[in-house]
Amino acid sequence: MVKKIIKNGLLVDGYGHEPKKDQVVVVDDKTIDYVGPEADYRVTGEEEIIDANGGTVLPGFIDTHVHMMMEYHPVSEKLSTPFSFMYYKAQEYLKATLNAGITSVRDALGTDQGVKRAVEEGLIAGPRMQLSINALTITGGHGDGYTVSGNVVDILPSGYPGMPHGMCDGKEEVRKKTREMLRAGAEVIKVHATGGVLSATDHPEFTQFSLEELKVIVEEGKFRKGVKVMAHAQGAEGIKNAVRAGIHSIEHGIFIDDEAIELMLENGTFLVPTLLAPVAVLETAKDVGMPDTAVEKSKEVIEQHKESFTKAYRAGVKIAMGTDAGVMKHGTNLRELGLMADAGMSPMETIVASTKTAAECLGWENKVGTIEQGKLADIIVVKGNPLEDIYSLSNNDTIQVVIKDGKIEKNLLIK
Repeated sequence: MVKKIIKNGLLVDGYGHEPKKDQVVVVDDKTIDYVGPEADYRVTGEEEIIDANGGTVLPGFIDTHVHMMMEYHPVSEKLSTPFSFMYYKAQEYLKATLNAGITSVRDALGTDQGVKRAVEEGLIAGPRMQLSINALTITGGHGDGYTVSGNVVDILPSGYPGMPHGMCDGKEEVRKKTREMLRAGAEVIKVHATGGVLSATDHPEFTQFSLEELKVIVEEGKFRKGVKVMAHAQGAEGIKNAVRAGIHSIEHGIFIDDEAIELMLENGTFLVPTLLAPVAVLETAKDVGMPDTAVEKSKEVIEQHKESFTKAYRAGVKIAMGTDAGVMKHGTNLRELGLMADAGMSPMETIVASTKTAAECLGWENKVGTIEQGKLADIIVVKGNPLEDIYSLSNNDTIQVVIKDGKIEKNLLIK
């Protein structure tokens, strides 16, 4: 395979270092072969040249909380849509995510091994994926599709081959259900430790699962060579239970308090804030038929969510970018960086949260997240300098080139 040389761009390597000029990045097959001064690299003349045109070269972004099999739609539309149609729609979602500069994701429920394999074998285009399969939830909790009518309308289908249902109560049911997710191919376990915004019969501050039940989930993951657990956790008590149980990352963290922050610092727990999620609920409520309960709860939590993020960030909690994409349109992921900047992060810190720290959250820091020799060639080229306008990244036309595993997946620089 012909080597690729990316040149004539400002290099932001993912470490938070000062950006560098006059650098080149050389890609050989799937990996990065050289990063350094252009003057120190001997060109053979056979390489493919990618001219960044004065833009910025960055690592591929990583979204640590997505739902690749869905975008929220009215219940009536769900009921009139054939089951298998969601797989064909997912092709669009995967491509839109890649076009936005997201080269790796952690799927927080709903995607099975077949979709991941289709991407890995090149049948469809999409980001690299880490799967949770489905989330564990209690009867009547977030993830239980029971409605006040008595009917069950789950946000995504489950209970079909490769996608176990996640409802479980009590330590032994929890243990068995965790094992079912692992058997189905879960690379990270997802648990709903509190209620949520989108569920009809609970509230974000409601606590789900006991500390003992959460410890069982963590224990089962450890038996499988250290499979980590991610917890949807919005209320303070549920957050603290999750951290005390040894859970790896807190998703959302809307009502974080000082004690929760101290526990997260002590345990090295990641926060995946998904600031975009409640914002998107309010923006799209009419168009996609969001239930009134979700709209009211979003209005209630949105400012608290931002305050909790700022408090955790200032305290030094490790923050990895995640969006809850699927609640909103896929491909709009990088709006999250602007929201993190609004809440106190510098533009460079938002980029590090979306690259290096996100890779660490997934346990993939040895292969992605930074631009350095030997790592996988996940690289993007963007128009201009995002450090001067972090909000520009939310426009997909700003993302000029996307390279994943050394393969050019998008190139707007070709006229």
